[in-house]
Amino acid sequence: MKPLLILFLLLSTTIYAQTPPKPYGALPSNRQLAWHDIEVYGLIHFTPTTFENKEWGFGDADPKTFNPTDFNAEQIIKAAKAGGLRGIILVAKHHDGFALWPTKTTDYNISKSPFRGGKGNLVKEVEQAVRKNGLKFGVYCSPWDRNSALYGTDKYLAIYQAQLKELYSNFGELFMSWHDGANGGDGYYGGAKEKRSIDNTTYYDWNNTWAITRKMQPMANIFSDIGLDIRWVGNEDGHAAPTSWATFTPMAPDGKNVAVPGQANYPQSPEGIRNGKFWMPAECDVPLRKGWFYHANEKPKTPETLFDLYLKSVGRGAGLDLGLAPDTRGQLHDDDVAALKTFGDQVKHTFENNLAKNASIKASNSRGKKYDATTLLDGKRESYWATQDDIHQASLEVDLKTAKTFDIISLQEYIPLGQRIEAYTIEVFENNAWKKVYDGTSIGAKRLIKLDSPVTTNKVKININKSPVCITLSEIGIYKKAG
Repeated sequence: MKPLLILFLLLSTTIYAQTPPKPYGALPSNRQLAWHDIEVYGLIHFTPTTFENKEWGFGDADPKTFNPTDFNAEQIIKAAKAGGLRGIILVAKHHDGFALWPTKTTDYNISKSPFRGGKGNLVKEVEQAVRKNGLKFGVYCSPWDRNSALYGTDKYLAIYQAQLKELYSNFGELFMSWHDGANGGDGYYGGAKEKRSIDNTTYYDWNNTWAITRKMQPMANIFSDIGLDIRWVGNEDGHAAPTSWATFTPMAPDGKNVAVPGQANYPQSPEGIRNGKFWMPAECDVPLRKGWFYHANEKPKTPETLFDLYLKSVGRGAGLDLGLAPDTRGQLHDDDVAALKTFGDQVKHTFENNLAKNASIKASNSRGKKYDATTLLDGKRESYWATQDDIHQASLEVDLKTAKTFDIISLQEYIPLGQRIEAYTIEVFENNAWKKVYDGTSIGAKRLIKLDSPVTTNKVKININKSPVCITLSEIGIYKKAG
């Protein structure tokens, strides 16, 4: 072979080996990638409804009802942080219409309450405590307003949009703008005390309303039943489906024309839609207690239940949004604080020691040095193993060097290039033979596989059996559940 041809072949191979795989399908935006990093966050409900011992306020509570005896944002946020939460969404206005900041848009706001002598701004106090403790901040402003006399008329939308603009302007960068599907019904409505219906496909003018979000808070992920960035998982139980796709195509339900918050294709929400039109991962929202608001007769979920929900939300490529309910003091109950701390410690201690950290790893195929399998154990999401373009099946063998006992395996795809893997199995080496311990489908941002019982072995094999394009994987972890 001629020297020039040899040189050409060597250069071609080298260049190919440094070329990243082509993206596949819908891809996450930078704000969505930042959201994936947060994983667990909280949603705080605290309005006059707390003091009425209700779940939904009618909109008729006297503003003086809102009178916490010892509000302490720092206590709430420190408890959340101890629980491993990395973000907080404050319900700045719930369906009762009571605004927790001194808004110019309605008299039904915190300045008419005894809180801080009528000079308080609870949104600001929470935001400052959130930032002081290194968490991200987001807001929820209900589009439904059971207090406003103008709700249901063509004058209300400007009020709602003005409330969003105030929240977007005065509380720093937001990681989420949270929206749900509550759309009209009975309410106080300025004393009318009647039922008002709206056409939820047009009334809130979502396209133009969310354009305000995009302009004023470009890094705020819009959450609703239909995204735009994060979709509702379709239940309030705190878990995604075992097969979980981050891609989704919002569609109108049967008999409807438009997909909007409060009206969407919920049967597909828990699992997502393979090869959906948009990158739109699921949020799994669930109250820490039974209800979203504080009720003295309820208890928080146990740390064991919370850990199981973590595996079935974050561990399925989704986010876990825990509802936090301050009591009438304006603090989290001691039971809630204890449950969060134990849960947070369990997650921290389970995942702080990757038993595969010092392992050796070999792949049946690799794209080249930059995409070598050793990147799977470097603790960096931005590096990843990839196969050559025509290789859609491959196996990874992890040699732990000594026998290790574990019951959780973590896999992470390199999601900036899309969700690619569709089927895989995991085997452990036992009695001089490979034994299958798991059969999986989706991986995505993170897949936490909880084995039925702990296994002890010095070798683990991951077989990627189905992918429409070449494979990428950024991290592998092997862990023993703490506690």
